[in-house]
Amino acid sequence: MEELQCETVIKIPFLNGLLDIKESVVVTWIIMAVIVALCIIFVRNLKVENPGKGQLLLESAISTGQNFFEDVMGKENRKYIPYLLTVLIYIGISNIIGLFGFKPPTKDLNVTAAIAIMSMILIEYSGIHKNGVKHWVKHFAEPVPFVAPIMILEIVIRPLSLCMRLFGNVLGAFVIMELLKTVVPVLAPIPFSFYFDIFDGLLQAYVFVFLTALFMNEEQE
Repeated sequence: MEELQCETVIKIPFLNGLLDIKESVVVTWIIMAVIVALCIIFVRNLKVENPGKGQLLLESAISTGQNFFEDVMGKENRKYIPYLLTVLIYIGISNIIGLFGFKPPTKDLNVTAAIAIMSMILIEYSGIHKNGVKHWVKHFAEPVPFVAPIMILEIVIRPLSLCMRLFGNVLGAFVIMELLKTVVPVLAPIPFSFYFDIFDGLLQAYVFVFLTALFMNEEQE
């Protein structure tokens, strides 16, 4: 239970009191710093002719991600792909950062809720941007006006489902690993760690962005 609690690690003077900075926020700052540093390193010395193996590998990874999301959402939604790839990278690193001694930010319900809310705002915006406000309002009453309350409620249900799915899976994997470390020898949890800490963590990042892209496509129909 102590591991699941999000502790305050920094206190900053703010107005007449102190502003508490939670551990999940600090770890998120570290992840962002690492991502920015890697971006600076990877984009150095890019070449149009005779690119190196590192550049080819990076371009291949980006192209694979773009092609995947274009297949889900269509080429007309290409402008949303950078956000989805950013969320994918952040969640993926957050879910496996426990291997390096940090507490995964995605074990904090506030973090998963914030990501889900941002994604759902983007989903609703994409529908309004493509079809207009009038069509967006009208679709709540389709196929019959009677379903309007349910359709409006869906706006809340979608981010809630994304949030709880991500949080629940990360929390479940953490609990299982802690139980294994308690009841079995030291070396036994290692193969399970590859699944719960690495494979399952990356899988949940993929599921989150895939559902976001899928919801975005549905909202534009």
